[in-house]
Amino acid sequence: MAQKKKQQMRTRRRYRIRKKISGTSDRPRLAVFRSLKHIQAQLIDDTTGKSLIGVATYSSDVRDRLASLEGKCAQSKEVGRTLAQKAKEAGISRVVFDRGGYLYHGRVKALADGAREGGLKL
Repeated sequence: MAQKKKQQMRTRRRYRIRKKISGTSDRPRLAVFRSLKHIQAQLIDDTTGKSLIGVATYSSDVRDRLASLEGKCAQSKEVGRTLAQKAKEAGISRVVFDRGGYLYHGRVKALADGAREGGLKL
C-alpha cells in the first residue's frame, strides 16, 4: 500500500513539473529516469517529439568507465558528464532540467552536477 502511494505521489509531481517545462530544439528537455539499479537521461525536443541524445548506466559507451567507479551517485555523475559531452558535440549548450518527479537529491542531483561539470547550462 505504501509503495502504491509513493508511486502516485511521484506521478503527481511528474505531471505538475511537465505542465511548466517544455523542451525546444535550441533548449531541449533533460529528462531523468531512475530505477533501482540504473539511471538514464535523455535530451528531448518536445516540439517535434523526438529524443536527441540518450545515455544510461547500461549504455555501451559508458559501461566501461563505470566499472571502476564505486557507488550509484558516482555513476550518475559520470552519466551526466557523458551526456554533456555528447550534447556539446551536437551543438547543444543549454537545457531545461526535468527531474521526472524524483526529489532533487542523491543520484538525480549527482547527474545534474555531472552535466554542469561537462559544460551544460541547466
